[in-house]
Formats: sequence, structure tokens, C-alpha cells
Amino acid sequence: MARLIGPKHKLCRLWGEKLCDSPKCPVMKRNFPSGQHGLARKRAKLSSFGKQLREKQKAKKLYGILEKQFSNYVAEASKKTGDTSKFLVQYLESRLDNVAYRAGFAPSRAAARQAVSHGHITVNGKKLDIPSYRVRVGEIVAVAEPAKKSKLFTDLSETIAKKDLPAWVNVDATKLSAKVLNLPTVELPNFDANAIIGFYSR
Repeated sequence: MARLIGPKHKLCRLWGEKLCDSPKCPVMKRNFPSGQHGLARKRAKLSSFGKQLREKQKAKKLYGILEKQFSNYVAEASKKTGDTSKFLVQYLESRLDNVAYRAGFAPSRAAARQAVSHGHITVNGKKLDIPSYRVRVGEIVAVAEPAKKSKLFTDLSETIAKKDLPAWVNVDATKLSAKVLNLPTVELPNFDANAIIGFYSR
């Protein structure tokens, strides 16, 4: 299965929710389905299964993950004792591309994934080009020295200083490095993790 391509905001408009990292997402101004009759169309009521399916699709869209990898995260989280939904969120947030995005090294997860794939990000001083790598507590994610000269990271320190960064990551804006202090947490994720667990439990 190929990664989702095409209109970036199609699902945002369809579901009436911001499912991207863009500050210019059209759903912010046009919270209705796209198309000539979008404003007059009513969103159909979803069944329990439909709601669970939609939450899964939202999470996959947010993190840019394909079905096989996503289902593996759910399976791994389900094997642990405790709150399965919390473990799932931790696995998603611990991805290297997401940590780079949360640290402010890229404007979106897609851009962070590209930066990782191109070797612009290091973990503990070593280049790592695997976006799905799970960053552990205590590890340091940083922009590679050669990449700091690139236009992609110019004036990034000033941008990071203005961002509201998560408490579980300590970012040094000057050095463009970030240390993971604790397991990632998201108080209000943009999807219902419990519904996703329910979907895969059927």
C-alpha cells in the first residue's frame, strides 16, 4: 500500500478537523466538506465501527504511517500490562521523525521525516536515517553539523524559541539538540486511542 498522496487537506475538509501540521489548513476557515455543494452537505452519522475506523485513519494520517506498521504498534501495545491506549500514543510519539518535529527541527512531521531520511538528524551524535526509530529516554536528537548550514535550518534557533515545546523533551535552541527526558505524553491527542484499540480488538 502506497503512502497517502494527493490533496493534503482532503481528509481535513471531509471530517471537519485539522489533521495536518500546516498553519494554513483550509479547515480553519472552511469547516465543511469540499466540493460545489460542500456547505450544504451534512456529514453522515457514523456507526460504532465507522467511528473507530475514522479514528484509526486520523492517527495514521497525523503520523504518516502505513497500515502494517500501525497495526504492529497496536499489537505491541496490547501485549503490555496497563493502559494500552497510553502505550500506543507513546510509541507514536517516540518515533524519531515525530521527536524531531516536536523539538521544532521541522515545521511538520512530513518535513521531519524527510530530514531524517536525508541524514540531517542524529541520535547521540550518530546519523540515523530511519524515521520509525524509537527514541529512548535519555537519548539526544540533534540536527547534524553539516545540515546546520542548510537553508532548511537557517534561523531555526529563533523559531524554536517561540514554540510551545512538550515537557518531555529538553531543547537547546542554540545547539539545535533535544534530550528526551521522559516517556512522551500527549494530554489531548487529535484522535481517540481507545477507539483505535477497540477497532483492532474486533
